[in-house]
Amino acid sequence: MENYNEGLLMKIQTVVMEKKKKIALIAHDNKKQDLLAWAKFNEGTLSEHELYGTGTTGGLIADELNLEVQRFKSGPLGGDQQVGAKIAEGKIDFLIFFWDPLEPLPHDPDIKALLRIAVLYNIPVACNRASADFLISSSLMSDVYYREIVSPERGKSSSK
Repeated sequence: MENYNEGLLMKIQTVVMEKKKKIALIAHDNKKQDLLAWAKFNEGTLSEHELYGTGTTGGLIADELNLEVQRFKSGPLGGDQQVGAKIAEGKIDFLIFFWDPLEPLPHDPDIKALLRIAVLYNIPVACNRASADFLISSSLMSDVYYREIVSPERGKSSSK
């Protein structure tokens, strides 16, 4: 569904997030065990949703929790970009990304691009255990949710 706010020249698109959310799970090397522990604690809830993961992280969760995880490439090999593309296509609803703010990585531009896309497409993002706990335990997780994507519309005028 698309609406236009002509005064601000903004396009507003409503996207339906079904009861079964499509969740991407990503963790930097120093955070993989933290994410794995969090996923084990939330295994019951995660099992009710479609899971996606990058490289090693997706494999760890699939192996340790015996959950189906659709895997992308490793983050430095393009996995972060693959997740970003799926967010832009509306095929990922939710991002759990435990990243290490103290560890500079050669693919930092990819990470920033992924987080930018997640914000742009208005999906829930958790970057640490506390925010992941609050998001996954929200009553909205088990219901349909309508999220709005607001973007500037070029070439339109609001002549009256």
